[in-house]
Amino acid sequence: MKILNVLLVAIPISLGLKFTHSSQVLVFIAACASIIPLSGYMGKATEEIAVYVGPRVGGLLNATFGNAAELIITLFALRAGLQEVVKASITGSIIGNILLVLGFSMFAGGLRHKTQKFNRAAAGMHTSMLLMAVTGLIIPAVFLGSNHGPKAETLSIGVAALLILVYILSLLFSLHTHKDVFRPSQEHAGEPEWTKLKALIVLVVATLFVALESEYLVEGIHAVVKTLGVSELFIGVIVIPIIGNAAEHSTAVMMALKNKMEISLEIAIGSSTQIALFVAPLLVFVGRLIGHPLDLLFTSYELVVIIMGIVITGIINLDGQSNWLEGAQLLAAYIIMALAFLII
Repeated sequence: MKILNVLLVAIPISLGLKFTHSSQVLVFIAACASIIPLSGYMGKATEEIAVYVGPRVGGLLNATFGNAAELIITLFALRAGLQEVVKASITGSIIGNILLVLGFSMFAGGLRHKTQKFNRAAAGMHTSMLLMAVTGLIIPAVFLGSNHGPKAETLSIGVAALLILVYILSLLFSLHTHKDVFRPSQEHAGEPEWTKLKALIVLVVATLFVALESEYLVEGIHAVVKTLGVSELFIGVIVIPIIGNAAEHSTAVMMALKNKMEISLEIAIGSSTQIALFVAPLLVFVGRLIGHPLDLLFTSYELVVIIMGIVITGIINLDGQSNWLEGAQLLAAYIIMALAFLII
């Protein structure tokens, strides 16, 4: 958090650039830098509140608000009619967590600890849940292709409803009926460092600033595409997921360095699962409410990287242990995909 605090200076910079009508590209960059520490404070405040309310309610809070910063960004993008950017960010969050975050965690942890072990059962459940979730994202595109229309909206709504139902069942599974399997997340809670009032104030203030900076970020997307020559697909798949989850990513790496790979695994794969089971379907319903319908028809590029990312991660997690080479393999896979999205 102390390192990320340096980026808080980007908040007044973004405000100054915005009010002086400076380049939208500069405002976009400042907004991106601002969201990184703000999302960290949102996550930290949520964790602190979770300690006070107990393991079950706290687990529910962490599970529900784990990707709050990115959800806010995508909500503003959806309001601006950037549905393709929203779907790209869903793709980017899934592959970013299971390849970039988990890969960096395994690599960094493996350099300090020769072999790191984790619960194969928990890893298997996370992976199978993610596979099921992604199936719901893939089926609409497989059966309807690029045929956006009433059929796509109807199928997307049905799939979204089922995914949210499965998400609720997964919370019941992890927080009640099989909570012992997911004990590492409860151990991670620890003792509170903030008072309850401080946590609530920080959460509210950070959320408000994330909303403001998200609006600046979304407003600058077209300028960035035109000026820098990158595609909206690249911004959605690579940029938004990284800035929205940077703080959570750093936590996963720190846990790996402390030889707590189970927690790193839960953060990485659990976050991807939450995006697919909760955030994506929620955006489908919100899109209809605000007049910008969002379907679940992903491009072939997005489908391929999601499938390959899950397959690679699943294979590496089979033996219940990791090392730095496996981390390097996951990172290499992510970089290859990122380069592909950069040039298309």
